[in-house]
Amino acid sequence: MKSVGLIVEYNPFHNGHKYHAQKAREKTNADVVIAVMSGNFLQRGEPAIIDKWQRANAALLNGVDLVIELPVEFAVQSADYFAQGSIYFLQKLGIDTLVFGTDIISEKAIDYEAFGCQVIVKQKEIDKYFQQSKKKDQGFSTQMTAVYRHFFPEMPLDFTSPNHLLGLAYARENAKYQTPMKIIAISRIGSNFHEENLAKKFASATAIRQNLLAGKKEKIKNFVPDATFTSLQNLVCWEDYFSLLKYRVLSAKTSELSQIYQMNEGFEYRLQEKIKKVKNFADLVNQLKTKRYTYARIRRLLTYVLLNIQKEEKIEKSEIPFRILGFTDQGRAFLKEKKDTVSLISKVGHLQSNMKTVIKADAIYQMATNKIPEQNYGRIPIYNSQNCE
Repeated sequence: MKSVGLIVEYNPFHNGHKYHAQKAREKTNADVVIAVMSGNFLQRGEPAIIDKWQRANAALLNGVDLVIELPVEFAVQSADYFAQGSIYFLQKLGIDTLVFGTDIISEKAIDYEAFGCQVIVKQKEIDKYFQQSKKKDQGFSTQMTAVYRHFFPEMPLDFTSPNHLLGLAYARENAKYQTPMKIIAISRIGSNFHEENLAKKFASATAIRQNLLAGKKEKIKNFVPDATFTSLQNLVCWEDYFSLLKYRVLSAKTSELSQIYQMNEGFEYRLQEKIKKVKNFADLVNQLKTKRYTYARIRRLLTYVLLNIQKEEKIEKSEIPFRILGFTDQGRAFLKEKKDTVSLISKVGHLQSNMKTVIKADAIYQMATNKIPEQNYGRIPIYNSQNCE
């Protein structure tokens, strides 16, 4: 079966995501559309506004044939590690083409495949230049922007655009494989990633979330499929976990916090000091912000604290579980082709040691409200025999 892969979060699934899935199938003439989707905690260090099962269901009803979960160890990461896990999934599944959205206006403005190949060739030079030009008062993304602009001055490398930044990371990671996937970038239409208003045909997920959390559900009705709109009952945001986070920080010894994944440079002392003075999560992030610590990096670190993810818990790619969240008839046919080459998990057992971090994270995710159902034990993949596409 000819396959196309998408790397997604769907927070929540909206009409722009539906357009993405449609265009991916159209441009590649694919028989099956596979989405690798983050679970209940996301790349920029946030809990998903609705759980992974509801987001997967909306995708299956709107153009996607198979949804595989990207576990929290790779989902809540900077662009490079996020790409590492996502591309690994697609490569192991033997996907032919990767299609992603980009913030670059023209789809032909940058050749992502060529960029990935050139980075691999020049990796030693890039690493050396990075070390020589490293500045303590600048964040990693800012420094890497300068490095890549030095080596690739002809390319529009805008590292302030999240989708473009991820696209570059996908291209670099994909080029490491013996048989790289073909890459197709689709220019984002309508609102940009951070757009906060609903004036355009396709609203951003940011604008949709802001309106939902402000109690303006009806305003977003025209910007999401019915499957998403009907699922917006038990909304979740970081503030729902602030008291749990505060308890974790204040009850832990500083030496214990220092063992949290990515906790460096004595940041645990600053965290324990600042959290005593704030009343909500947003204030805490603002208090912790520095030149070296971006908002996304801080939220990711606080997610590790909330979930108690330790430094020694780093997962190897070979240990990543291929968890099926749902499929259509086409998705099921694709899975039958892969059953002898990839170990796929359709139901979680109590002895599933390679999923212990995901299970722990989902149990904490449920603590936002007692209305969130069990996320793992007893859950089987969603099956939709009819895909609207």
